[in-house]
Amino acid sequence: MTICFNGSAARTVAPSTLVEILRFRALHQPQQRAYTFLVNGETEGLSLTYEELDRQARAVGAWLQGRGATGERALLLYPPGLEYIVAFFGCLYAGVVAVPAYPPRRNRSTSRLQAIVADAQAAVALTTTSIMSDVEKRFSQSPGLEALCWLNTDCVSSDLVEAWRDPLVTSDTLAFLQYTSGSTAAPKGVMLSHGNLLYNERIIQIAFEHTERSIVTGWLPLYHDMGLIGIVLQPLYIGVPCILMSPEAFLQKPLRWLGAISHYKATTSGGPNFAYDLCVRKITPAQRATLDLSSWSVAFNGSEPVRHATLERFIATFEPCGFRRESFYPCYGLAEAALFVTGGSKAARPIVHTVQSAALTHHQAVTDPGEHKGSQALVGCGQSWLDQKIMIVDPESLTRCPSGQVGEIWVSGSSIAQGYWHRSEETTHTFRAHLLDTGEGPFLRTGDLGFVREGELFVTGRLKDLITIRGHNHYPQDIELTVEQCHSMLRPGCGATFAVEVEGEERLVVVQEVEPHCRHLPREEVLGDIRQAVAEHHELHVYAVVLLKPGSIPRTSSGKIQRSACRSSFLARSLEMWGE
Repeated sequence: MTICFNGSAARTVAPSTLVEILRFRALHQPQQRAYTFLVNGETEGLSLTYEELDRQARAVGAWLQGRGATGERALLLYPPGLEYIVAFFGCLYAGVVAVPAYPPRRNRSTSRLQAIVADAQAAVALTTTSIMSDVEKRFSQSPGLEALCWLNTDCVSSDLVEAWRDPLVTSDTLAFLQYTSGSTAAPKGVMLSHGNLLYNERIIQIAFEHTERSIVTGWLPLYHDMGLIGIVLQPLYIGVPCILMSPEAFLQKPLRWLGAISHYKATTSGGPNFAYDLCVRKITPAQRATLDLSSWSVAFNGSEPVRHATLERFIATFEPCGFRRESFYPCYGLAEAALFVTGGSKAARPIVHTVQSAALTHHQAVTDPGEHKGSQALVGCGQSWLDQKIMIVDPESLTRCPSGQVGEIWVSGSSIAQGYWHRSEETTHTFRAHLLDTGEGPFLRTGDLGFVREGELFVTGRLKDLITIRGHNHYPQDIELTVEQCHSMLRPGCGATFAVEVEGEERLVVVQEVEPHCRHLPREEVLGDIRQAVAEHHELHVYAVVLLKPGSIPRTSSGKIQRSACRSSFLARSLEMWGE
């Protein structure tokens, strides 16, 4: 690849590590602002140039080296902000394996954090003074945390910079463990090497057509793959500015996200379905009049699957602000493949394919020429890039599916992670799959379902989330969309459907949040509308409907609905119910 700065090619190199790239930027673009954090999503707070980031990372790296932490795992516990980025690179500069996480929240269980600490066998925890004081109060209730060697990086002396020594890492060196979001199972540590990350950054650069004039902004959590790899590392890779805000700032006031894009003339930003839907619902006409979104050329959406209705609502609402239909960039990826797997052409409009809903329940993608009851529109997620390869495989026979058949998405390529940390059996099953008839492989089994049509990947859902009732397959997200649209008091993107066994038979359960301002409307009316809508659109009888208080549905760290956790909570009767 060519590393560029100041609009011209400096030299043609093939960097093998993230350490090399940051050192290069610090040498050739020392005063260029790399990262800016917006306090409350609006006001410029701290910023870092490449030189400042390099110096602070070397100081943290030297501290870690001085304590013999090279090769160990270090937990990162930070609020959203630039301290996270400094600590992450401090680990890389010391040859320490970073473990991105998020600090314990008040009145919340630390079970996930404890599970990560135990699984990663972390020796060190990096954080801030304020978070450290809060964590210390939890030591007695959180076994394992007190055994870590804690470092408040805001107290690291700048004098340590000169003590830093190049860790001599290579492309094969493990950079960090990306713990999966846990949407269908317990979180597992995905092992990503420097080589995996750089190859994926190269794919993103080519697919998004990034140049030295690109500007990236985002609110996604930095401990999540889309936030860290897509929002933080990609700007460093291409040498362009990055403007950040916290997820909380966006959720409290979605205008802040689009306002930052408008103010900074950002070219690249994105998020899952719910982020675009939230903007449509919460940004008023008067606020929209202040926005200029004409610079936004890559509005990526990496949901599984991307909703056609979400795209159409956002386009209709924000076209008057300069947003263009072709700016929408549906894509597909997962932590086990670093991040990005497929995406389309930047200049092309999203590809939409209408299929017969009934055929889809039998894993067949049959084209429906019209848009009517019994059909549904699927959004394409593009094609693979460089050496990445996509294959649709029957998850039971482990043979390649014929054209038009839905199967499990298998992926191969240089971005594929090394496996799961200390989980050899699961690594073999997930990362070392081969076709049974031809022996072709190895492939990564994604656990996602989809099909390919004319080179375009269409994601239909998660294999483990699939609902099978009386021999028919139903995708939960399709039923969830029907539910949320059947009554105005139901919150979009805040529902889950799953099956439970009752007297030897699989039965359908619907869990759905209500809108805060609608909590006093007749419950029976809402429950009846849900049952009727599901029966009409999916020919299914609903065994149980649970209406939840706003904001109470279980989600992953990246905001995805945890259907398996919803099911477990339903069976344990521990959901925060508003009505049942």
